[in-house]
Amino acid sequence: MSTYDAVYRRSIDDPEGFWAEAAADIDWDVAPATVLRDGRWFPDGRLNTCHNAVDRHVLAGHGDRTALIHDSPVTGSVRAYTYAELLDEVARTAGMLRGLGVGAGDTMVIYMPMVPEAVIAMLACARLGAVHSVVFGGFAAAELAVRIDHARPVVVMSASCGIEPSRIVAYKPLLDAALEQAGHRPAHCVILQRPQQPASLVEGRDLDWADALRGAQPAGCVSVAATDPLYVLYTSGTTGAPKGVVRDNGGHAVALHWSMGNVYGVAPGEVFWAASDVGWVVGHSYIVYGPLLKGCTTVLYEGKPVGTPDPGAFWRVAAMHDVRVMFTAPTAIRAIKKEDPSGDFTKKWDLSGLRYLFLAGERLDPDTYHWAAGLLGVPVIDHWWQTETGWPVAAGCAGLGLPTVKPGSPTKSVPGYDVRVLDPAGEECPPGVEGAITIRLPLPPGTLPTLYRDDARFAASYLSRYPGHYLTGDGGYIDEDGYLFVMGRIDDVINVAGHRLSTGQMEEVIAAHPDVAECAVIGVADELKGELPVGFVVLKAGADRDPADVEREVVALVRERVGPVAAFRRAVVVGRLPKTRSGKILRGTMRDIAAGRPYRTPSTIEDPAVLGEISDAL
Repeated sequence: MSTYDAVYRRSIDDPEGFWAEAAADIDWDVAPATVLRDGRWFPDGRLNTCHNAVDRHVLAGHGDRTALIHDSPVTGSVRAYTYAELLDEVARTAGMLRGLGVGAGDTMVIYMPMVPEAVIAMLACARLGAVHSVVFGGFAAAELAVRIDHARPVVVMSASCGIEPSRIVAYKPLLDAALEQAGHRPAHCVILQRPQQPASLVEGRDLDWADALRGAQPAGCVSVAATDPLYVLYTSGTTGAPKGVVRDNGGHAVALHWSMGNVYGVAPGEVFWAASDVGWVVGHSYIVYGPLLKGCTTVLYEGKPVGTPDPGAFWRVAAMHDVRVMFTAPTAIRAIKKEDPSGDFTKKWDLSGLRYLFLAGERLDPDTYHWAAGLLGVPVIDHWWQTETGWPVAAGCAGLGLPTVKPGSPTKSVPGYDVRVLDPAGEECPPGVEGAITIRLPLPPGTLPTLYRDDARFAASYLSRYPGHYLTGDGGYIDEDGYLFVMGRIDDVINVAGHRLSTGQMEEVIAAHPDVAECAVIGVADELKGELPVGFVVLKAGADRDPADVEREVVALVRERVGPVAAFRRAVVVGRLPKTRSGKILRGTMRDIAAGRPYRTPSTIEDPAVLGEISDAL
């Protein structure tokens, strides 16, 4: 039996004993006497996540070890923080927030670019026992307003601007517009003024970050229950309302610490780089918390895979900072491959220290896998997980002995996850037969215990369809060797460059156009981004408009209200949409047409001729 097989079997047969051992690697204020009760992990334990991520390494004599490297090609700067320096910054920032009235259980929204202060703000919240909700800076004001209203933050922390390769994105006007639209009013907004574009401040509400920090007294760590929330991260659902995924303190710390060594194969003091954004779950788990909990050096990269300045940007960072394990999305590798198909830019850098490249965010197609593996000469490891799970569900576990790779599969279930594939009746599918991918309860530590302020929606969304199982929302199959193959979503959430976006939300925006009668948005395959949204628009009767004008206006509308992250660039005016007799739009059939796949005309369709019209429009 391999190391992986033995560890996995124990995690399923004796989950309480398995995770009790893993919990011994975390510092507890009150060690848990109970491991699992009613689906909650370590319910009687108390700890502080910031202490485990920062303070304890300094106390152990590792204060001079580099904790965080901020590499910013868009500003031409690189800055490193030791664990001792990071502790000082976090403690003073926590003291500043405490002075603004932030305490344990309060919420804060963080709307920032990829700067060290974003990481510091997250850790400062954790230090106080406050709950942070990071909103990706690419979201538009309307999206930010919805999250502010739902999270009800005491304080919002933001920056004057974000910096893209070809432009500066003014964050402060977006925040101001969001606060005008939102019903909730935070007591204060703390604004990091960046020299590239300082922002004007609203008197009485806004504070300059540097001024507010000046003279702040360091705050200590506040002990919280293991089951208390550490953060809320919003993810798109199939309705317009965002889902606030809750992450608790205790299970999260235990699971992420365990995953760093066992899944990613990285040791304390080594450099780990997740090329993502702190606005996404990868940024939370593997830019901020996971590496710091393990005592690693983490890289915070403010740049792009290409264009900052060239397709060798990632390889420059990996070589310059001696990265041992790298994690990014297949989209990024496809972008590099598109610009540098022969891999010439890779040859400019010494990558001999790189051990593994992990990829996740959308399906890793075999072509991209083979290209990356051949280029780098190191194991390229596909793995699969979700915002909800917080850490990998299926992976080739580098710390447990890498198995044989099957391109197109994220390998096997990670210890702790009992993954099943079920048919509509709830029966397990035979090997190779597609069904709904589920996880048998209990979910392991670190996964979501509920949705923020919505226990009923949590149960309805994830637990109701298959009793005793968590519904992932993805479909796929397990082959005869136990390898999982994830084939795509079973709902109407699409995956654009690793970002899960609701097509229903985009449809709501398009429907607001005065000349639009009805619409449908589907995801179509894209070589670079995995999927791209395409909108089909039916004009109102009597709308005397040039279809090209409406298409441009609809694209602009989605960009304004959902944000550039949606990558919504194509809308098509059509005469009608394919529907069943009951009025349901046949999105699945439309996806097949758009992808050029053979399709079966549904027996319930109202008028089969409309399918030809859709095909002609594309």
